[in-house]
Amino acid sequence: MKSFLLALTLFAGISAVPPPAAAASYGCYECGTITHIERISGHRSTTGGMIIGGVAGGLIGNQVGGGSGKTLATVAGAAGGAYAGKKIAERSEKTKYRVTVRMQDGRVEVVTQNSVYHMREGSHVIVHHGKARLR
Repeated sequence: MKSFLLALTLFAGISAVPPPAAAASYGCYECGTITHIERISGHRSTTGGMIIGGVAGGLIGNQVGGGSGKTLATVAGAAGGAYAGKKIAERSEKTKYRVTVRMQDGRVEVVTQNSVYHMREGSHVIVHHGKARLR
């Protein structure tokens, strides 16, 4: 009876371990090959430009005039600065890249990142924390 239980325990332990060939066939869970890179352009948020422009315009306007004229110059400077800051922010584009990677185990990962420095379709990469980098 003891030998039967020992044989059963050994068999169960052996069958729970994956065969070495299956474990080694993928090699690297985070590794893959870039299949497509798409450039995505979009406008930056204009809020920051408006705030910075408004503050700068208000400070400059505050240096002009005296009394109620100084108040009017400050308000006009803030409004003009906010408008200028908004327009400048609208013109500056933010470029990102959508990178499609076929992983070694057959999965497809799509990541969006700010740079694809030296990467191109066919490059071997590691995808880690949502970013692709060359191996």
